[in-house]
Amino acid sequence: MMNSTNVSYFILSAYFDTGLFKYLCFMIVMSLYVLIVGSNLLLVVVICMNRSLHEPMYLFLCSLFVNELVGSSGLFPFLLVQILSDIHTVSAPLCFLQNFFLYCYGGVEYLNLAAMSYDRYLAICYPLQYNTRMTFNRITVLFAVTWLCPFLLCVVMTSLSSSLQLCGNIIDKVYCDNYSVVKLACYDTSVNNVYGLVSTSLIIFCPLILIFYTYMKILRVCFSGSKQTRQKAVSTCTPHLASLLNFSCGACFEISQSRFNMNNLPNTLRIVLSLYWLTCQPVFNPLLYGLNMSKIRIICKSLVFAKM
Repeated sequence: MMNSTNVSYFILSAYFDTGLFKYLCFMIVMSLYVLIVGSNLLLVVVICMNRSLHEPMYLFLCSLFVNELVGSSGLFPFLLVQILSDIHTVSAPLCFLQNFFLYCYGGVEYLNLAAMSYDRYLAICYPLQYNTRMTFNRITVLFAVTWLCPFLLCVVMTSLSSSLQLCGNIIDKVYCDNYSVVKLACYDTSVNNVYGLVSTSLIIFCPLILIFYTYMKILRVCFSGSKQTRQKAVSTCTPHLASLLNFSCGACFEISQSRFNMNNLPNTLRIVLSLYWLTCQPVFNPLLYGLNMSKIRIICKSLVFAKM
């Protein structure tokens, strides 16, 4: 155990020697990153450049794709450097910066999905009043809450973590994780733990409660409405629910690994589970929405075939 000190760097102990296979891992991760950036950036450009897509539903989707770019860029360049490196260390400032970006990504993702569920709730339950309810001011407030709340919460979280006196510098992950840093503290971390519980409740459970409420209302309308109403609800809500389930499973894997001892699992499996919430969602969402949203699919096809 180290004495109480201001740690200048952290050791990422989850990496293991793969020999020449590290170059194969590098190519796989690089290809995945290029796919994520290319697909999400394409959809952001398509939505921004086409006036027919300047509707609340597509604007929230654009926000979702921008967040995937932010989250993946906070992870993949770092992973690529670490894969090729023989010494898996990271400076303390860079570690806390990565914490900030990754936790912001998670918070924005949940709040964005909650805003999307609220939009679908108004469109399905109040179709005739949708335009008067989903006003420009309301959209602006939803965007502000979606992006500013996680930003402010993560600023406080990072400040609390970076001010801790640490008695160690070994993180059993392939990237920096705030909870892993807090566990290295020499003294009482009650403030960090209470703040973490409160911020987690605000970022995860409050959006989930809103999503659950809106879908209960949507289901009630579907069961009492026409066949056309049910078809509309299914076509617009299925991708959203699939995205929510995918991200929640990844977040559950990550929280379980951080809070409980998973040393009995193979190291490779633990690494895959810890990366799931940061890698699968940015791949999953563009494919899910790009294939299911007919307007986006038609415009993407026209762009691709126009250049051939």
